Amino acid sequence: MVLEDDPEYQLIVDCNALSVDIENEIVIIHNFIRDKYRLKFPELESLVHHPIDYARVVKRIANEMDLTLVDLEGLLPSAIIMVVSVTASTTSGKPLPEDVLQKTIDACDRALTLDSSKKKVLDFVESRMGYIAPNLSAIVGSAVAAKLMGTAGGLSSLAKMPACNVQLLGAKKKNLAGFSTATSQFRVGYIEQTEIFQSTPPSLRMRACRLLASKSTLAARVDSTRGDPSGSVGRKLREEVSKKIEKWQEPPPAKQPKPLPVPDSEPKKKRGGRRLRKMKER
Repeated sequence: MVLEDDPEYQLIVDCNALSVDIENEIVIIHNFIRDKYRLKFPELESLVHHPIDYARVVKRIANEMDLTLVDLEGLLPSAIIMVVSVTASTTSGKPLPEDVLQKTIDACDRALTLDSSKKKVLDFVESRMGYIAPNLSAIVGSAVAAKLMGTAGGLSSLAKMPACNVQLLGAKKKNLAGFSTATSQFRVGYIEQTEIFQSTPPSLRMRACRLLASKSTLAARVDSTRGDPSGSVGRKLREEVSKKIEKWQEPPPAKQPKPLPVPDSEPKKKRGGRRLRKMKER
């Protein structure tokens, strides 16, 4: 059966389309919250980029002017919490009117509800990944495979994508809050959640990521044509990746001792080649 005609695959594609729609809807709500909350705390949007994190923080802070009374633990990394607190103490914002605040909090709740619905949809897709994309799941795991497929918009779109783009699927904009960029990680998307990537030493992670992306793309192409429903191609590719990463970690081969030249052996003055043979003939 062609994969495109399979009703179950159709359902998965619809689920992926739905999760993309939910994502777009969350972005629209995020813009609404930002526009309303800008009057209260204009700097917050430059400190917290991710829409869901932003909604959670706005809901937690609400109209409170003194951020020392608000506990943001667990919502943001401690470094960002520190920057947010310092910025809040010097902000030019004013408390919001009650009706505007209520609308903003409702929008935050809606965004969070949509996010949990998106998680449910992705969980369902994840549970069927072994059937839809056995080879891709064998390399990166069903959770990451579902996310890659969802972000790309279906298996056939993922199969048509070059590996360098697959590597960046799901990469978030980094918020360094004024800290140095030297220590920040390179841009990697969902591939960094794979077991292989996590078990690779940090110095080799960029190479491992490129390798994983290219093999995942190959596996997605096999799956999109229903080339191997048993998933053996994926398992073979995964072994290949593991072997390569192990090979990179081996120490370089020891240098062979160079033999000393034969003593008193002057290089011969005599030439060889065509000219010499001609001379001899003459």
